[in-house]
Amino acid sequence: MFPASLALRWVQGFPKQNIDFINNNTICYPCGNYIIFINVETGKRTFLSCKQGKVGAMKTYSPFQVVAFSDRRLKPSIYIFNFPELTRKVKLKGHAQLDYTLLEFSHCGTYLASYSAVPEYELTLWNWEGNVILCSRSQPGVEVSQMTFNPMTWTQMCLSSASALTVWNIERCDKDYHLKPKPVILPEEDGTSTYETDGMFSYPEFKDNIYGATLIISSIAGLVGVEAETFKPKDDMHPLLHPTVHCWNAANEIYVGCEEGQILLVNGENQFVTILTRHADVPQDNLFTLMPSSIMTPEEKWTHREIHSSDTSVNTMALHKEGLFVAGNDGIVHSFSIKETSYTVKDHFDVQEPVGNVIFSPNYQLLLIVTIKGSIYTYNFGKESTIETILDASAGNIQAIDFITPGNKYCMSITMLGEFYIWLLEDGSHVSKLHLRTEVNDMACCPSSHSVAVGTNAGYIQFLDVTNTKFPQVVHKVLLTHSAIQHVCYDQNGQYLITGTSDGYIFFLNAKPSQSFKVLGFTEVSNNIIQISIVSNPELQLLEVMVLLGTSNSEKRTVEILTLYKANLADPDICSDERGRIKDNIIKRKLYEINHPLTSAIFSFVGDEFYGFCGHVPYICSYHIPQKDDKPVVLDPKIKMQSKHFGTGKLYLSAHGKWLASIAKDGILSIRHVENLETFAQIQSHSYQGQGIQSMAFSFDGHFILVNGREDGSLVCLSWKKLTVPLVREAIGHFSSLINSLKNSIAKEKLFLEDMREKELILDSVSEQSVEAIYKVKSNISFSQDEYAGISEGINEQEITWLEKKNNEAMKKEIKEFGGKKKELKQAIKVLIKTVEELMKENDLASEIAQLTLQEFSLDVEEMKKLHDENEKEIEKIRKDAEMENLAKKFLWNILKEECWDSMNIKGQGLKAFHIPLEVKNFPMKNRTPEELEELNSVLQMKNFQAIDLKLQKEIVDVHLTESMTSKPLEEEEEEEEEVVKSEDNLSFNLLGSLFLNFGIQMGMLTSQLELYTRDEKINQIILLKDIIYRIKTIFNNEFYAAFQQKKLEIKRVKEKNVRIREIIRDLQLGEEVWEPNIEDCEKPAIVLKVEDSEIKCEKYLTPWEKEQAAKAAALELERQLLAQRDDDRRRGLMDMMHGVLEIKKEDILKMEIPLPEFAKSKIDAIWTEEERKQFKEYEKKVKELNDEKEKYKKALEAELKKIQGSIQEATQTFDDNLKKLFERKVEADMVVYQEELQIINLIFSLLLDEELNTRELGLNNSLERKQAEKKRTAKEVFRAREEVDSFRESYDNLVAEDKVVDRGFKKELAELCSQHVEILYRLFRRRPRLPRHKAHVESNSPFSIRLESDRLKKDHFSKIMEAMDELDKPEHMPEGLEPSAWKYFCAARRTKLENEHKVKQKAAGLLEIQGFLQRRIEEDEKIQMDIDKIFQEIYTLQRDKTNHQTDLTIQIILKQGQVETENFHFMLEFTDCVLVSRNIIEELNNIIRVQGQRKIASMLENKKYHKGIIQIDWEHKKMVMEMEDLNKKAWDIQKLFFSKAHQRYLKEQDYDLMIGNQTSLMEQTIAVLDKKHKRDMETYAQLFKKLKRTVSQKDTANYILSCNLHEELVCITERKYICHKIAPKLTWEIIAKQRYEAVLQQQKLIDISKEQYEQISILQAEVERLRMKTFPALIQM
Repeated sequence: MFPASLALRWVQGFPKQNIDFINNNTICYPCGNYIIFINVETGKRTFLSCKQGKVGAMKTYSPFQVVAFSDRRLKPSIYIFNFPELTRKVKLKGHAQLDYTLLEFSHCGTYLASYSAVPEYELTLWNWEGNVILCSRSQPGVEVSQMTFNPMTWTQMCLSSASALTVWNIERCDKDYHLKPKPVILPEEDGTSTYETDGMFSYPEFKDNIYGATLIISSIAGLVGVEAETFKPKDDMHPLLHPTVHCWNAANEIYVGCEEGQILLVNGENQFVTILTRHADVPQDNLFTLMPSSIMTPEEKWTHREIHSSDTSVNTMALHKEGLFVAGNDGIVHSFSIKETSYTVKDHFDVQEPVGNVIFSPNYQLLLIVTIKGSIYTYNFGKESTIETILDASAGNIQAIDFITPGNKYCMSITMLGEFYIWLLEDGSHVSKLHLRTEVNDMACCPSSHSVAVGTNAGYIQFLDVTNTKFPQVVHKVLLTHSAIQHVCYDQNGQYLITGTSDGYIFFLNAKPSQSFKVLGFTEVSNNIIQISIVSNPELQLLEVMVLLGTSNSEKRTVEILTLYKANLADPDICSDERGRIKDNIIKRKLYEINHPLTSAIFSFVGDEFYGFCGHVPYICSYHIPQKDDKPVVLDPKIKMQSKHFGTGKLYLSAHGKWLASIAKDGILSIRHVENLETFAQIQSHSYQGQGIQSMAFSFDGHFILVNGREDGSLVCLSWKKLTVPLVREAIGHFSSLINSLKNSIAKEKLFLEDMREKELILDSVSEQSVEAIYKVKSNISFSQDEYAGISEGINEQEITWLEKKNNEAMKKEIKEFGGKKKELKQAIKVLIKTVEELMKENDLASEIAQLTLQEFSLDVEEMKKLHDENEKEIEKIRKDAEMENLAKKFLWNILKEECWDSMNIKGQGLKAFHIPLEVKNFPMKNRTPEELEELNSVLQMKNFQAIDLKLQKEIVDVHLTESMTSKPLEEEEEEEEEVVKSEDNLSFNLLGSLFLNFGIQMGMLTSQLELYTRDEKINQIILLKDIIYRIKTIFNNEFYAAFQQKKLEIKRVKEKNVRIREIIRDLQLGEEVWEPNIEDCEKPAIVLKVEDSEIKCEKYLTPWEKEQAAKAAALELERQLLAQRDDDRRRGLMDMMHGVLEIKKEDILKMEIPLPEFAKSKIDAIWTEEERKQFKEYEKKVKELNDEKEKYKKALEAELKKIQGSIQEATQTFDDNLKKLFERKVEADMVVYQEELQIINLIFSLLLDEELNTRELGLNNSLERKQAEKKRTAKEVFRAREEVDSFRESYDNLVAEDKVVDRGFKKELAELCSQHVEILYRLFRRRPRLPRHKAHVESNSPFSIRLESDRLKKDHFSKIMEAMDELDKPEHMPEGLEPSAWKYFCAARRTKLENEHKVKQKAAGLLEIQGFLQRRIEEDEKIQMDIDKIFQEIYTLQRDKTNHQTDLTIQIILKQGQVETENFHFMLEFTDCVLVSRNIIEELNNIIRVQGQRKIASMLENKKYHKGIIQIDWEHKKMVMEMEDLNKKAWDIQKLFFSKAHQRYLKEQDYDLMIGNQTSLMEQTIAVLDKKHKRDMETYAQLFKKLKRTVSQKDTANYILSCNLHEELVCITERKYICHKIAPKLTWEIIAKQRYEAVLQQQKLIDISKEQYEQISILQAEVERLRMKTFPALIQM
């Protein structure tokens, strides 16, 4: 226990969750850890604290005036409290692990429903008075936003979420409760109704049986579990309406409001949904508006026009007698008058902000409107409808709090969005409100005046005048900087204001209004500011500021202490420089390091120590500040005390500096002594779920403490409940001294605040007029968005910050002071530039040796070097980025090349013709993987085994033909064998489905298409077909490779011949171009991967290694060229003497020229000598011979040229012809590959269909198992319900019988009385008291006129009846002459009769309810049985389809063109009833039949001949035997001739045969009559025997029962005799009457039992008949 304790004084907050009426005049809502009760008439507030943490869900029940709420903690509980006593009635502990989201009372008040959040998502029904969970049902993953009971009956509930709506029925069977959900099928967004189909039986509308059985989509998707029943394709899923709110009406229907604006009407019984249509609206004559235009600001007047947006979503609705009241984001409360499926709308009032909830009071006289922001308004349905404001909520959470000086009457708070509130400390009532319309970070009240400083996010410091607390006013504001002001602090005397910004600036301001809140200066700190603490030392006139700074190291903090003398701060011109920074000689800095991650630090008023709150470890420490501060000092804690908090926290000091308060995220406020840090008071005002406490404040006298939550929106005022006397004296003494010292200052500054208020009001009026003018222009002229933004920027032009003003003033001063010097320097620089330019020109004209480098002309070498280094760094950075990008591309290139090129065993390649535009491409192929080869080998091995096995079976089974068949001529056998071979060839060609035989590939191990029934056979067939495709491609690629090699050879030959052609053309000087073929790019695919240097257009960048390699290559090339250019005498001599050749070739004849004699050149022919003439003739002869030789050689060369060209043309043409054949071969190979691929696709499709059928079957079996399990469950429920009905009916019948016995035996009990008294008493016995009926209020606004009574009301009604019976039992109602004892007996009997009647009524109602429960269970059981039957039928159909699919094979047949031709197009298109059989099977059967027939004919002919001979001999033998017998008989007759009376009669009678026939018929009739009589007698005797046997058994049973009864009777008689002898009682009329009464009861009971047994027998007979009919075989068409 702590020596002091705190108590809750008041709580202030706005409803952010649910709100409700607890009676007709009081509302309540949760706020943080509290529930606030407000009387809407008187405004009185009451508070209920939740000791366990934050309040979760809440609900009230107004008839009992109770409130139920849950706490938010691990394993939460539900608490129910009385109002106004606020005492706990019950605590409910359920299964929830984390939180309850919804609570709801039934309208009868007996039941409470709760819904828990993650992870259970459990709906629970409670009997809250008995603290009993009646039933619960979990629905994982379903979040519910609203839960309501049907106001007409507690057996129905409705739960809605953003995507679903569910009606829950609560069924009761005696003491067992069950929850049964019925989901509502919502319409689509466009209003189209959706119909849910069973996912297991919903087939597509279009069925095409050509490709197999039609399956559902879930089977195609491979789903077999529960998801198969609910699976929907994406295309079939359409967006549905999104429910936001719902409410019930009196007809068990639900109105549902949707996010899209529609209103739905849902039938609560069958869940049928109707979309209500809107008719013409009611004229809006009297629409109330909460905010009059006269008090709106210009901005509010403009935004009021656009507040009613196009958002028509419905947020809340409530039913009233006048209609359905609906509200949403438009802020208008409408009432809907609904008739059938349409409604009309009437607008009642406008709250001008989105409405979150509307609630009617229990008497429906008051409408409560709650906005999303938290404001509360009431609308009174009286003669004069009025709207009242209960709460005007703020936007955003509370950011800062403080007391208004002197701190004993008012306090204030401000939200993040700038809403400033003043509260009365006495009861927390709202005094005034001011909206600053800006984001706020911190706030503080000045101790020396009634001014408040507010630090905004925009960098403003706004000063408010709170002298008049009802009308606070902004009197001054300063824009210090553009960064956010996060900390605002006053010193203890209220002389200085210190602010800290987000960018590390600390500003010092004069806090007095008389000084116009002058800014004194600023200073900077190194890191971000966490907290600022100020201590004012009046003795030394010092101002010490401690700043807690964050560092880059999260485990350390830095504390910087700034010390200033107040005298230096008197004049800002002295203490700060021209730019506003406080001078270093004015401010003294001390820097300390702390090895703890402090989240808060507060300066002690003593000044030599401070206190810190550790965030990572739960400690509060005090640190001593050393005096020496030459270097940064690491501080160690002086006192280290456990804080017992968790999470980050903050420290505060009281006004007198003796109390240290700590707050944290756990929501606990602890107050400690500063000397030893011991806690003397502690209270949990907030919770961890609401992120704990944001801030707190001490009042000056220490009597009050303000605390506000971080996210729960609550403001809590605490006061001392118990406090020791020394502590009180310390606080009061400091308060009195402080007030005395500040009294004069407050009065003085008050006058200046009034002046500033008046000035600000004038400025506001002027600015308001200008803003209104702008908005008028905007309303008259339609601007675009950009234009309007420009106008608004013109209106709200940003001001220049105080820092910028100081900087501008300093710059102007510098410009003014140093302007002349700047001009002189600029002119000197220009002259210097011209001089340098002239020198550079002279340098260019100088010689190369005399020229200077450009660096010599650089005046600032260091700057040039710096720029050069920066450029190099930038270039290096760009180069590295480019290298990384190139590296990534190269990596991607390598991956692509490896996957798409290197992995190809045979690359894709083309082959072009020489003379025609023809190109043939090969098949790109990859190497087969080891897995594929292993599969192929296993299949081939298995096929070999199967072939060997089949061969052995044929050898065992086959029987050699008989000798008659072997005698057939050899020629006929050969012809038949040829026909069989031909038929097999035709069959293999047509039914193999491919032409792969044309490529020399044998059928091998392929299975016939007509024998592919099993899955393994199909898979093996696919593997073999893939092998065939691979072999076909390999064969063609080999042919392609041969052709390509041929082309290379031809090109080589052509090139060799072209050498000779070029020589001939050169010799003949024809000047023709030589055709020379080359390998094309498509024939060299690898060339694509190689980039030539000629393809690169830009300059190539070389790495240092590449540069080194290029230099080495250039050096080698230069060395080679130098070696080649050396002086070679031999080569030069050969060139000079013989033109580079050692012998003259024949081709040189054309170059040969006979030189003209010298004399012919110098002399004319007239002066030639004879010798010269002979020489000339010889010259001419040689010239002629040479010309003849040349001519012959030219002709030979021309012939040779034509021959070579012809051979080239012939060779290339031959290659082109071969390429054409290769092209045809390629087309054929493509065709075969496509045929095989088509077979593979068909087989894969067949396998896929098999898998889908198996999936469908497995899904049906799983569904059947689930249905059967559900059937077992329902059967158990039916059995259990029947047992309950039987037991309940038995007890009910007993009660009825007892009641009848009491009623019938009443007169017999009073037989001694006179008949008149008996009649009077019997009339009184039948009389019941009449209770006064409460007339329904005629003018009630409740839409629910009649409601079902609850069990509680029935009990109250019976108790009232029993109280009325007390009046009837009084002696004054006793008939005259009746004895009091008889009257007492009569009263007791009448009470017993009344109690029995009440019990009978209760039992009858319970029996009816249980019978209904049984009927519903039977219906469920029958429905599940129908589903099971449907599944069985579906399984049967599926098995039939599966069998059909396995036998109905898809085969591929190759037909030649022209093979099927019809003239009139009359051929069959439907083959559903046809069977395709292999021709081999038919031919084999025909051959077998033919052979067997021939053998049978031969055997029959041979048997026939043999049989004929046997018959002939037998016949002759029989004939001879008969003749012998006849002869013997005749001889005997002759010997023994006898003449009897018969012979005589025979001779006498004319028709002897007729006489014998009559005698025979008569004897036969006699025998038949005797047989019938004998049979009849036997049947009679048999029946008589059975009857006697049955009678004997009955007699034996009866004798046994009688003997048993006799034995029991003898025992009873013996006991009775013994008792009578011992007691010897006297028989009186009472004993006789009792015995008679017992006998009557026994007889009546036996009669009832017999009736009941008779009914049970009839039921059992009906059940037997039903079971017999059920097991009767159903004839289903197979």
